[in-house]
This record gives sequence, C-alpha cells and structure tokens, in this order.
Amino acid sequence: YSVTLGNHSEATEFSLSGLTDRPELQVPLFVLFLLIYGVTLVGNGGMILLITIDPQLHTPMYFFLRILSFCDLCFSSIISPKMLFNFLAERKSISYTACAVQMSLSIAFADAECLLLALMAYDRYVAICKPLLYTVTMSRQLCKQLVAGAFAVGMVDSIIYTCFTFRLSFCSSNIINHFFCDIPPLLALSCSDTRSNEIVMFVFTCFFTVSSFVTVLLSYVYIISTILQIRSTEGRRKAFSTCSFHLTAVSLLYGTQFFIYLRPTSSYSMDTDKVASVFYMLVIPMLNPLIYSLRNTEVKDALRRAMNKLLTYS
Repeated sequence: YSVTLGNHSEATEFSLSGLTDRPELQVPLFVLFLLIYGVTLVGNGGMILLITIDPQLHTPMYFFLRILSFCDLCFSSIISPKMLFNFLAERKSISYTACAVQMSLSIAFADAECLLLALMAYDRYVAICKPLLYTVTMSRQLCKQLVAGAFAVGMVDSIIYTCFTFRLSFCSSNIINHFFCDIPPLLALSCSDTRSNEIVMFVFTCFFTVSSFVTVLLSYVYIISTILQIRSTEGRRKAFSTCSFHLTAVSLLYGTQFFIYLRPTSSYSMDTDKVASVFYMLVIPMLNPLIYSLRNTEVKDALRRAMNKLLTYS
C-alpha cells in the first residue's frame, strides 16, 4: 500500500521477500526455523532459570551470562515469530510502524549484546589478572550499573539509526529484499540520498563493534599473558577453559557483524547477507547457551544439582 505525495507514491506498508520465493521450500524452512527458535527459547530460558536458582552461580560472570541469555531470547523473539508466520502466509506484509519497531529493538539488543561481551571480557580480565581485587572491583552494584549503561547506550543508538532510516522516502518499491526490517535492504529500497545514512551506520558500527572488540582483544592479551605465567599446568588449563567459551561466542558474533555492516552498500549481495543475518540473528542466539553449558564445568555441575533436586522433590 502507498499514499500519493506530490508526483510520487510513498510506502506506508512493506512486503518482506523472505529467505526464498520458492514455494516448495516454505514448509521445510518453517519447520527448521521453528526448531531453531524452540531450542533458543529452551536453551536461553533454561540458562536464565539455572543461574537464578543456583546460589553458586551468583557471581559477576554468571550475572552477565544471564543478561546475555535474556538478550538472545529477546533478539530471536523480535525476528522469529514474524519470519515463521511469513513462511506460511500469502501476504508477507509488515506495517511501516511495525518495521520501525522491529529495526529499533533488534539494533538495541544487538548493541547491548556487543557491550555485554566486552563487559564479560573485562570481568575475566579482573578475575584472572587481579584476583585479590575481584570482589571489590566487580561489585554487584557496579555490575548492575554497567548492564543498565549497555542497554541505555543500545537504545539511544537504535533510536538514532531508526530515525535516520525512516526519514528517507521509499517510493520506488515497498518490497524489502530480506526476512526482517534491516538497515541495508531499506537503504537499497529508498529513493532518497542515503550517503549520510551510510556514514552514520559506518561510524556507529565502528564505535560499538570495533570499540567492544578492541576491549575484548586487549583484555585477552593481558589474560593470556597472565595465564602463561602460571606454573601449574592444571591452573593454566582451568584458566583457559573459563575463557574459551567466551572467545567462541565473541568470534561468532563479531565476525558476522563485521561482515554485514562494515561494507559499502555497493558491495552488498542481499542473498549473502540473508544467510549471514540468519546466522547472526537466529543461529548464534541458539548456540550461545550450548557453548556456555557444554564447555563449562560449573554450569554442568549446577544443572546436575538442579536435576537431583527435581528428582528428590518428585
């Protein structure tokens, strides 16, 4: 649908092209992504519950991990329900307002997740490099303030992005070549000059993603340097194991973010970006709780204690 403004029509409703236009793939893809979404809900919800009920996990590291699971849960829920509906729907439309809200929330939680991973790296740095100061430095009050700051910064960034994007005119077509409302396909759809938007996107992505990544990188330079000075082989192994799962999550998230957002619009291949976005928006939130639980002895022990309590009460 569109409304006529002067000599051109302005879109008031968008249509999402989805992952593919092949009818025979719609139902199989629906089943696949329903399974992914289900695992994401169970995995992240279970992680939040486990950390909440187990007193031995009431530490700064697991406080940040619980918030990360909350981010992944919300992040996936912003995208997946509409995507699943569109696999089976004849009209894959999304209103102008709903598109703006979806974009704004996805950006806010993506930024918050980037900052959370940086906070988790700093937490590991203090724990390994300055263990005697850990409880003082990473106080409960400071952790709460850092998380609140991460969400506040993410929300401000998302408002700026969304305002810059939706001030554009969308008059050539209302079909978004994507499965959700993301910035690059909307810029490609616009008939306005998008250079200022590209500059804003590049600057803010550099600020959030690169600064967070540099924080993680510097933290781990100090962490690895400290670990290598540990004389005990068992001590080195334990220190490395507490960091390995975090490094895996960091590599997955930042790798796809750099790929999607730090390229000029002229080099975009929407089909390639769709695959990258699926991995970034839907697969990573599913994998994070598996990475943190399967490779973390403390989480596995907490799960074992929870299961034993459940069996005892039943």
